Amino acid sequence: MLWWRKLQMYCRDHWIGLTVTAVVVICVALTWIGMRKLESFYRDMQLATMPMYILVWLVVGVVNALIYVWIMFGMFSRQNRKQIKGEEIQVRFDDVIGIDESKEEAWEVVQLLKDHARLKKVGGKILRGILMEGPPGCGKTYLAKAIATEAGVPFLSIAASDFVEIFVGVGASRVRKLFKDAKRLAFSNGACIVFIDELDAVGRVRSFSWGGGQETNSTLNSLLVEMDGLQGRQENVVVIGATNASEGVLDPALLRPGRFDRKIYVDRPNLEGREKLFEFYLGKVQAEKGIDVPRLGRRAVGKTPAEIENVVKEAALIATRHKRDKVSYDDISEALERIELGIKHRKHMSEQERKLVAYHEAGHLVVLYLLHPTDDVFKASIVARRDTLGVVYHNPREEMHTASREKLLADITVSLAGYVSEKLIFGTTSNGVAGDFQHAMTLAHSMIWRFGMGSKYLGDWTVPVMASSPMAEGYAQLSEMVKSELNAETNALFRSCLGEVQKLLTQERPILDRFAQELLKREELEYDDIEAIFSEYGKSRVQAAAMKRTPPPV
Repeated sequence: MLWWRKLQMYCRDHWIGLTVTAVVVICVALTWIGMRKLESFYRDMQLATMPMYILVWLVVGVVNALIYVWIMFGMFSRQNRKQIKGEEIQVRFDDVIGIDESKEEAWEVVQLLKDHARLKKVGGKILRGILMEGPPGCGKTYLAKAIATEAGVPFLSIAASDFVEIFVGVGASRVRKLFKDAKRLAFSNGACIVFIDELDAVGRVRSFSWGGGQETNSTLNSLLVEMDGLQGRQENVVVIGATNASEGVLDPALLRPGRFDRKIYVDRPNLEGREKLFEFYLGKVQAEKGIDVPRLGRRAVGKTPAEIENVVKEAALIATRHKRDKVSYDDISEALERIELGIKHRKHMSEQERKLVAYHEAGHLVVLYLLHPTDDVFKASIVARRDTLGVVYHNPREEMHTASREKLLADITVSLAGYVSEKLIFGTTSNGVAGDFQHAMTLAHSMIWRFGMGSKYLGDWTVPVMASSPMAEGYAQLSEMVKSELNAETNALFRSCLGEVQKLLTQERPILDRFAQELLKREELEYDDIEAIFSEYGKSRVQAAAMKRTPPPV
């Protein structure tokens, strides 16, 4: 019975083909039987129309196949790229404000694109890739457009998210098409700039597991290969990538020399840059003359160019809402507060509650003005915004990248000032001090446990940053005695700041009462109003700069 086993094995291996053959044979047999039973006239009619049916089926199949191929490799592989000629962008380097250091680096790229013959004569190679990194809204796209305008070359703009699709291979196909178009434009125009926004969407570190991410990997691999293909070509294609993510998020292969050769960090503008930005955007609206632009620059510490533009636009809306033809400083001040703190809410409060809020904010204001070494008080208000019943609006006088011990101590005292003021005036406090207490205790804990700013462990050794919380690595390695001493020193630092605030507000009780009464009467006090009242009492910020704080005893 060996032949039977071979037949069984053959049927198992070719069961699909045998099944299809059987179905076809049965269909043909049934058709033949049916045709025999028909009358001659109907049989001849069926035989005459059958070739036409077969031809129609073939045409439909071919059309469906073409549509499928077009959808998979045509429509899905298209990208929403914007091809713009350099002279049509009209973004000059003079229009890029507030990022002068980044402009200097970008100008070198413009010179290389304009005079690559001299570079080739020396033996150098033009930059093939530029990575622009920085916070959102700082002008990375604007700077890339300025490079294309000044160099007078075509500009292809695309978002990296357009490369990513659910179908495998579509992203890689789009990358190849993009670079094919860029090389063609570079050949006819001398150079071309490809701008890829949000590069981290496709340039993240590759995942080599089988669980997923294969489409992203293939798209990134295609991008790497295409950028390598730019080397040694006569077409000058420069790829500019922009990302808000840190450099460590991107794949190392993307950052190596030969791909993204130059890295330009586009940071937030400094004081001078913010002043220029306010002047520029105020020139685009109908603004009153004499607006204190330097004060606006100090008040907008940490703001990006996009945020400053948004502030001026919001100020224009506020002026229009109040039926004024020109934007004033008060409108810009209101716009800053509305964007950061929310719109005003006129809540119905009893006179006692309003008085408590006024003294709470007055305490913050007095301590901030007299003790804080770095911050200016720009406004005080007892008008409710978002989830606060009042606010003292303050900012550093200039950019600060580190915080000194004096600055942190001043932050703690300012946070405690509202609590002390309520206690001093009313003999009791409210739950409005909860956020202030949490902020103050967090700062005190960090100063002792993380920054080594205590008295006991400052000279010899400090507690590692890893041991700053019970869940952190290294916390269990500390002995109970060390933990107890550190907690005691944190408590002593906290109480020392509390005593300092109590002493100051007790001494300056007349100023505290004056500011509370002014807030109750006017609800809001601007920078000039605050300065005038302190001048009446002969007070200035020089006191804060001259203060020298010593670690409290444990």
